[in-house]
Amino acid sequence: MNYSLVLYEEDGVSDSQRQEAEQRFRAVLEETLGDASLVAPVYAAYLRIVAEYGETPAPDALTGAERSIFDQWQAAETTAVAATFGPHRYMGDAMYEIKLPGAS
Repeated sequence: MNYSLVLYEEDGVSDSQRQEAEQRFRAVLEETLGDASLVAPVYAAYLRIVAEYGETPAPDALTGAERSIFDQWQAAETTAVAATFGPHRYMGDAMYEIKLPGAS
């Protein structure tokens, strides 16, 4: 299962800078999850969990496997965002989008 990644940066960022940032985001995300082939299935499972339980599910609402996937994705995402956007990742307009095949 593949995935695509698009970073939306603030104005003034060149195409090459954006591409480098996308590569850095991908590399960190894939390394944190253990392999590129794990990104799409872990993200898809995370999205299903969030759809069912919300962004901040109660700890006892999830099964052990669901909690593991939820925590694993959040850790990978946080690490990739920090590596790509830096310590001020919540400031400005820097955003990203991950798309899965067949998802709308």
